[in-house]
Amino acid sequence: MSVLLSLLGTFSLFSLMAVGGANALLPEIHRYVVESNGWMTGTEFAALFAIAQAAPGPNVLVVSLIGWKVAGIPGALVSTLGMCGPSSLLSFYVARLWQRFRASPWRRVIERGLAPVTIGLVLGSAWLLSRSANDGWASWLLCGATAAVAWKSRLNPLWLLGAGALLGWLGLV
Repeated sequence: MSVLLSLLGTFSLFSLMAVGGANALLPEIHRYVVESNGWMTGTEFAALFAIAQAAPGPNVLVVSLIGWKVAGIPGALVSTLGMCGPSSLLSFYVARLWQRFRASPWRRVIERGLAPVTIGLVLGSAWLLSRSANDGWASWLLCGATAAVAWKSRLNPLWLLGAGALLGWLGLV
């Protein structure tokens, strides 16, 4: 029972820190499960992560597998509840509060203020990923052209992805 309470409590705290999903907390989850409690080895942890990534579904599946490894099905249920429950409840109540004040002037100010922040974060992520992925002028050109087409058209992004894959396969990028 104490293991289940420990899983519930810890994953509940992780839930509120998991900005970006469960994978953002993998080093801390590893420290908690492998190093602090010794519930599994690092190899077992890596195998559970690989299984979770190979399976279809959200990245939070790794938490369910860890709970299952530590305490069976009750552990999987408690870990998943801990990881999903608190952040879901917080989102629910914040959304209700946001809806209640939909006509408030401060809500519009916050929305207008958050729009540039959101755009900046998206552009910053795009720049970081582009810098990591592009190694020559051809790949930068493809990246810029893809961004322009995605921005100015309603073309499904999968066509752009396919075109980039074809150009890569042909050795042009």
